[in-house]
Amino acid sequence: MIKTFRHKGLQAFFEGGSKAGIKAAHASKLQRQLIRLDLSKSAKDMDVPGWRLHKLSGDLADHWSIWVSGNWRMTFTFDGEDAILVDYQDYH
Repeated sequence: MIKTFRHKGLQAFFEGGSKAGIKAAHASKLQRQLIRLDLSKSAKDMDVPGWRLHKLSGDLADHWSIWVSGNWRMTFTFDGEDAILVDYQDYH
């Protein structure tokens, strides 16, 4: 279950469907990814073909990343079986 977000626009989209804080073209894919993340009990549950799940390093060593589109990624980590610090960002 998703417990916390870093990105307020992504949180508003997940909780109420508002696209104001995200790229509208990403809405459909983000919706699928967020639903899957909310049901996931570990990062490995997000290993879907085409989403390019990978573990991050450096300051975000405990975080995971999946591909949304172009340079856009959704990142998260897990606290037990709960997803936390869910973020949506342009990496480049």
